[in-house]
Amino acid sequence: MEKRHVDVVVISDLHLGTFGCHAKEIVNYLQSISPNLLILNGDIVDGWQFSKRYFPSAHLEVINEIFNLQHHGTRVVYITGNHDEFLRRYSDLNIGNFQLTDKLIIEIDGKLTWIFHGDVFDNTTKGSAKLLAKLGGHGYDMLILMNRFINFSLQKMGRDKISFSKKIKNSVKKAVRYINDFEETAASLAIENKYEYVICGHIHQPQQKIISNKHGKVNYLNSGDWIENLTALEYYEHGWHIYHYCEEEFKEVETVKKIERPELSVMKTEVDLFLTSLVLKANL
Repeated sequence: MEKRHVDVVVISDLHLGTFGCHAKEIVNYLQSISPNLLILNGDIVDGWQFSKRYFPSAHLEVINEIFNLQHHGTRVVYITGNHDEFLRRYSDLNIGNFQLTDKLIIEIDGKLTWIFHGDVFDNTTKGSAKLLAKLGGHGYDMLILMNRFINFSLQKMGRDKISFSKKIKNSVKKAVRYINDFEETAASLAIENKYEYVICGHIHQPQQKIISNKHGKVNYLNSGDWIENLTALEYYEHGWHIYHYCEEEFKEVETVKKIERPELSVMKTEVDLFLTSLVLKANL
């Protein structure tokens, strides 16, 4: 597959190290693009559920592909989220064309853009509520795993996939209100600080819209996730676009992979070192 050139890519909420992560699809996507700038907007490695017992080679390959992009000239910015908050003690680290930070303010085509994960607005990720959030994360992971099994069965019967978590979110008024409040809060702060764009992750809801209040307006975007929605934000031709992963586009790629049975590249040593450091830091 020929790589697509894009100026900027924002992906978030990969949750590597969990059963719900669509690692194969992430690898396919990363191998299909050639961005100038790749922004990893939080919850890339799931430190809340990270375990040496579950980090399969497919998840290693995601990190390998990020290294490959960096090796070929892509600037990579890793913005920390709540699930990979253990990295925040190392914020503002710069090594070559890699940057680790908690937020990013950049100018794209003369327009100020504020990018951060978004957990700063979520009280459930702080204090005593954090333990409940972690337990809820385990429950969510099991729900996604069960959903995967059911969808596999539905596909065998020629029926469409379903998403339990999406149905629950859309049917619970409190969840809908939380998402609306999150978007309004992010937009209000961005308007107050004169940003033209604000980009978040965290709530797993891909979005692109203009939000206005009495003080002005801002373009709000959310990169979604790679658990349910399999989405990213791409900037090209002077505009932002929401990318939705489509299995049909990669069927030919999957066939080639099955024939060639490729191993991880020689950069796997770097990946192993990176993961080892994550494990050590997570256990400090």
